[in-house]
Amino acid sequence: MMNPTCSLPLCLETRKSHTLMETPLEKALTTMVTTFHKYSGREGSKLTLSRKELKELIKKELCLGEKMKESSIDDLMKSLDKNRDQEIDFKEYSVFLTTLCMAYNDFFLEDSK
Repeated sequence: MMNPTCSLPLCLETRKSHTLMETPLEKALTTMVTTFHKYSGREGSKLTLSRKELKELIKKELCLGEKMKESSIDDLMKSLDKNRDQEIDFKEYSVFLTTLCMAYNDFFLEDSK
């Protein structure tokens, strides 16, 4: 549970105003957020990924992207786009990342057997 005396916005502001080192987990979170915004807004809203933007993000940022077929991108888009607006918002993107994290965890658990 998060320390109630340190809300997330306050903690982030403190980090920005001081030259504190980010922890590895904080770096990972920053990377996930900045990667989304690196690709979002090239077409349409700055707050969402179009199919083309999602495809580019996957192809350039994930090794699995090299192997993905167009039909797999379409299937992924359909499964992530819960509100069916033909765009992936940050919440939908975070579900994708959570699913990837679970797959990575399963891989490492299998590898350690």
